[in-house]
Amino acid sequence: MFHLSSPALPVGAYAYSQGLEYAIDSGQLKTAEDVAAWLRGVLHHGFGKLDLPVLMAAYSAWEAEDFAAVNEWNFFLRACRETSELLLEDEQLGVALQRLLLDLGAPAGAIQSLKAKPAFAIMFALAGQHWKIPRADLMHSFAYSWLENQVAAATKILPLGQTAAQKLLLQILPEIPAAIAAAQALPLEDIGASLPGQVMASSLHEYQYSRLFRS
Repeated sequence: MFHLSSPALPVGAYAYSQGLEYAIDSGQLKTAEDVAAWLRGVLHHGFGKLDLPVLMAAYSAWEAEDFAAVNEWNFFLRACRETSELLLEDEQLGVALQRLLLDLGAPAGAIQSLKAKPAFAIMFALAGQHWKIPRADLMHSFAYSWLENQVAAATKILPLGQTAAQKLLLQILPEIPAAIAAAQALPLEDIGASLPGQVMASSLHEYQYSRLFRS
């Protein structure tokens, strides 16, 4: 679990801001409090209603060796990426983790059952199932990894000092269990979320004149 959430995991997650860079550069987010509000919104209304429940559903599908369901969730998650940058991020993180898992002994047959480039959550679910990490623990690892990468991005863009970044991280961390509980209780038909502000920021970020992050 700690291995998967480590910033040293070689998937390149540090290279993406998910629209946060544009939101800061355009002046929409000016302070650490603004960034905290942005991250809370994404956690509870986007990430928590899409990525986390799909992670849980994909875990169950991998566990049951239901590769048709795995592919359905992979196609679904890919389709929910509303900009080319968000889709490219998901693909590149997923492919990088796929390559790593093959090198670390994950079942090649399961991985080869995928009919499209894997979304990151799909591969994260396979890693958790392969290493027998309990679902709730895996969801905590996944959410923490996302939050830490977003705070690290804000540290570089705003910029935030290291102490301010740690305060921001500690401010949002206690909200992860609530997001996970909501994801666990979410009916399958309600999985999926659109955050228009983040989508617009991601679209505009693609054409931003100068930027540090790929997405």
